[in-house]
Amino acid sequence: MKVIFAGPSLPDAKAFADDTMILRPPACQGDVVRAVEDGATAIGLVDGQFEFVAPVWHKELLFALSRGVSVFGAASMGALRAVECQAYGMIGIGRIFDDYASGRRVEDADVALLHGPAELGYPALSVPLVNVDATIEAAIGQGIVSEEEALRLSQAARRVFFKDRTWRRVAEAADMDIGQVRALVATAWTNQKRRDAIGLMRAIAETPSPAQMADWSFNATPLWRKLFPQFYRM
Repeated sequence: MKVIFAGPSLPDAKAFADDTMILRPPACQGDVVRAVEDGATAIGLVDGQFEFVAPVWHKELLFALSRGVSVFGAASMGALRAVECQAYGMIGIGRIFDDYASGRRVEDADVALLHGPAELGYPALSVPLVNVDATIEAAIGQGIVSEEEALRLSQAARRVFFKDRTWRRVAEAADMDIGQVRALVATAWTNQKRRDAIGLMRAIAETPSPAQMADWSFNATPLWRKLFPQFYRM
């Protein structure tokens, strides 16, 4: 059984899932442990909650890895945790992971966005910076924006709070015509989070499971034992 935590990065994850996969909503603290308890042999972390609940704990990802569970991360919270846990065997997928792993990108907020509820398909209400950057890069490659305009848009996007970051607000912050920016987006729109999430779905479909047991020992700290007493002796 392979458990995938996905939401706004890939609302239609079901279209990319096979019969070995179980889809669950964006993860918060404890969800990865529950997936291990449920018998997961592989876990894919795409989206995670972070603002009003405790986010996915690194310790539970390490626990899964220590139990021989393959753990993949991409696109959003998954990319962040994959960079932080790659030394212990977590596998990062995609451009966003690569950017964080290389140090080209350092701010966690670059992947954040405001979105609607799951019942409506997690509609995006703002644009994550990673998608802004990918779209500007595509526009440069297509020759539909100058280097100077691209720089203005990029710098403006970074000045707008992630919940307020729409293309209109970016255009206003860059002092550019909204019609020009809309035309750019219509031609060059690149949803990098979606691309990376699809890459994770494909990678986890191809991975053998279970993985090999970790060659390091999991440290059951006092806090771990308090939160997850069922694993006290593991």
